[in-house]
Amino acid sequence: MNTETFGQRVKRTTRKVVRIVIISAIVIGIIAFSIAYWGVYDDGVRAGTILRISKRGVVFKTYEGQIDIGTFGGLKNVNPIAQTFDFSVEDDQVVKDLQTVALTGERVNLHYIKRYVGFPWRGDTRYFAIKVERISK
Repeated sequence: MNTETFGQRVKRTTRKVVRIVIISAIVIGIIAFSIAYWGVYDDGVRAGTILRISKRGVVFKTYEGQIDIGTFGGLKNVNPIAQTFDFSVEDDQVVKDLQTVALTGERVNLHYIKRYVGFPWRGDTRYFAIKVERISK
């Protein structure tokens, strides 16, 4: 014979449900953060000359760069702001490569990825340079 009262059964069931909800919320939160932090939304290549590469920030020092993609052919009514592309850099070797080509003014192919979410300790943009190729003339 079961001596457990209805109130005790409700209490035990409620604890189980609350525990399952909390664990599910934590797991979903970890998955969402992982996708936002490591997930890649877009990847591509932009060609141009590096205008600047600098270390910026007050609390978080990150490398930020800008490439002049220029215009090809007779594009009319092009906004000059659209001719540059801002990006962040996480890899030290890519920073060194960018600094080298920025000083020489060479045209480069800048391989980049775009992340879902920007975090202040990673950079000012959601675009990250991952590789620099010098364009042979």
